[in-house]
Amino acid sequence: MNGLTQYATYLENQISGLKLDDEPRNLFDTLKYFLSLGGKRMRPILTLISGEIFSIAKEESIHAALSIELFHNFSLIHDDIMDEAPVRRGKPTVHTKWNSNIALLSGDLLYIEAYQQLVNYTDHRLPLLLKRFNETAIEVCQGQQFDMDFESMETVSESEYIEMIRLKTSVLLGCALEFGAILGNQDEKIRRNLYEFGVSLGIAFQIQDDILDLYGDPELFGKQVGGDVLSNKKTLLFLKAKENAQKNNDDRFRQLTQMTANSHKVEHAKTLFEEIGAKEASLQAMNGYYDHAMGNLEQLEQKGLKTETLRELAKFLITREL
Repeated sequence: MNGLTQYATYLENQISGLKLDDEPRNLFDTLKYFLSLGGKRMRPILTLISGEIFSIAKEESIHAALSIELFHNFSLIHDDIMDEAPVRRGKPTVHTKWNSNIALLSGDLLYIEAYQQLVNYTDHRLPLLLKRFNETAIEVCQGQQFDMDFESMETVSESEYIEMIRLKTSVLLGCALEFGAILGNQDEKIRRNLYEFGVSLGIAFQIQDDILDLYGDPELFGKQVGGDVLSNKKTLLFLKAKENAQKNNDDRFRQLTQMTANSHKVEHAKTLFEEIGAKEASLQAMNGYYDHAMGNLEQLEQKGLKTETLRELAKFLITREL
């Protein structure tokens, strides 16, 4: 964990040192505010670690890492607007603290700044970096649209849900890792292996995030507890509960979806999802994707690559307190 802390400290220093304009203040103050909220910075850390596997110093890979982090923060600001989320990382969201118009513009600026970071690479690697970045950006938007579409769909399958979180969340982790391999001039097979490790880890992480939304400590998680339940969001936890309820002719799930959105509904869901086996089934799915990610690392290790730090980070991400 100490090694990961060093990466995070280095990234915080680089992020706080970004040269952002001052005027208009109500635009650029939002960027400084949101970037100061911190977070684990796991995506840019993946880029730094991946680069070092191929002997790329962090001073060289930092621009790719910052590009990933800035894009991620852009997506969070816009997601919060769409979800009408009041809290992010334990603090008011940008659209809540200012307004939605300012939040949209500040997110757009972060997206542009992400490209600005990439164009620091002026050699043959830039086209590959841009290609992967653009493909990933498109997929993230597709994932967000699927997520919104699911809100009005009566039925969503588990495979549809997994594809949505792959696009919305996981491909960015894969991109972060592949960036390091691109900077290290690695062949497509190694790049793909790192990418798939990130995607599988990302799916496992998002499933865990869904579980934490209901069962996590709000002080540690930094989000509104039970937000997914209050909006009847079709997470894997929700889908597993619905499936198990139908198998057992348990009417409590239907009753839950019709309850008023309040703290009583959240507590009812906590008890129901555990009793009906949805929590355990979701944990099993999470562990399955985590194991698949570890299999990708093993293939890289067979090629003589040192992946201990990636293992450490993966373990850290998947052992958040439930």
